[in-house]
Amino acid sequence: MKRLDGKCALITGAARGIGLAFAKAYVAEGARVAIADIDIARARQAAEAIGEAAFAVEMDVTRQASIDQAVTDTVAWLGKIDILINNAAIFTAAPIVEITRDDYARVFDINVSGTLFTLQAVARHMMARGGGKIINMASQAGRRGEALVAVYCASKAAVISLTQSAGLNLIQHGINVNAIAPGVVEGEHWDGVDAFFAEHEGKAPGQKKREVGDAVPFGRMGTAADLTGMAIFLASDEAEYIVAQTYNVDGGNWMS
Repeated sequence: MKRLDGKCALITGAARGIGLAFAKAYVAEGARVAIADIDIARARQAAEAIGEAAFAVEMDVTRQASIDQAVTDTVAWLGKIDILINNAAIFTAAPIVEITRDDYARVFDINVSGTLFTLQAVARHMMARGGGKIINMASQAGRRGEALVAVYCASKAAVISLTQSAGLNLIQHGINVNAIAPGVVEGEHWDGVDAFFAEHEGKAPGQKKREVGDAVPFGRMGTAADLTGMAIFLASDEAEYIVAQTYNVDGGNWMS
């Protein structure tokens, strides 16, 4: 048997990148998956490429009505939700004196409020069914401060704290809440990150990306595929006794 045979999962922000890698890995392990994303066209393309074990559902995690409808649509199609991965998030960076209220509000609305209220909506369904697994995507940025990344770091620190509180509260209902904290992960978003640091630190294009990759003890930046093993494990029966933890999957960048 595969490790997730018979399981049904909802993954937010799954039309690309890490979320899409999780969706593919889950299907390979026997699960059926709802690919939730604000970009429904791209989500549909992703689901079609995966096959009949996946379907696309539109979800804007900043709107409660959209969250609730996505959960309803997922249950209607899958019959249940055994696993939730809160993956939808955005990155931002700015010197402290240039942070705007609008930028702060948007990052926290997606990264923190989106995680909380999606977790809440799915937890209500899981409580009625007798349990489930919820995985939040944190970051090594939530373990420390960074001079130019204050808002993003703070949002991911909030996700770690939220994971702890929700984990302690929901385990009484048979729901395991844990999180994954990736390190630096290769992907399209890093082009924007590299450009930002090129501007604010006077670095040549591509220099920051090379530097952060070289600084990883493992010897390179991570990939989405490097994270799938932990995502499968935390969703499996093997993780039944794991509660309110955040696991670093970062090539050795952070030890805790």
